[in-house]
Amino acid sequence: MTAEQKLSIIESGKEYFRKIIIPSHIRNLETLRLRDFKINPFLVNYLAAFLCGDNEPLSLAKALVYPRILGTSINTSFGQNIQIFISRLAHIAGNASGIDGIDIEFIDAIDGRKKYCQCKAGPQTINKDDVATILGHFTHLQNKARLDRLPIQIDDMIVGVLYGEPDELSGNYKNIDKTCPVYCGAEFWRHLTGDVDFYNRLAKAFGEVVEEDNIDGSKMIALKINEIATEIENKGGF
Repeated sequence: MTAEQKLSIIESGKEYFRKIIIPSHIRNLETLRLRDFKINPFLVNYLAAFLCGDNEPLSLAKALVYPRILGTSINTSFGQNIQIFISRLAHIAGNASGIDGIDIEFIDAIDGRKKYCQCKAGPQTINKDDVATILGHFTHLQNKARLDRLPIQIDDMIVGVLYGEPDELSGNYKNIDKTCPVYCGAEFWRHLTGDVDFYNRLAKAFGEVVEEDNIDGSKMIALKINEIATEIENKGGF
């Protein structure tokens, strides 16, 4: 892969965060209300005390807002919209595949063979039923290769997991890996780009968008915590 293509992937990733992930994240924060939480009063009081040393409304609000906006909210948004990034990646790094169940076709930078890849977001993002579906797509591709006399080997059909570590892969991914390779995180990006450091470069680039766009997340979170704290105070606590 050329240096220009690698740069294009990084810039496309930044645009994905700038136009899709960040606006959704900010919108989820701005519209958040106390009624949106499923509150366990035993846990929230404990967590507030553990985090801040007291059970005041502001502490309770922090115990609610921090995990929601720094964890659940952004992870959901990333997973729901990942196909947008995969589509952009396909056009830059290889070819958007017209084969059912294949997201991207590219020349492997390690072995030089053409790969037929289904992309997934992270190491825990498929369920048991997905295993049969993915392997079914690969079986269909194998059959097509025989009919069309395409030189496709079993190792040319892969699952590319965009982030994570191989030892984090779920049992469902490991079941697929018994038949076809599953490349996870840095390993996937190395096969795609030939760059052993590309995974870390891309991850850091996503964070750079916040600085480049002068987004003051800490201020927005503080304002929301104060709003939630006021709701808790009016409610009389938990």
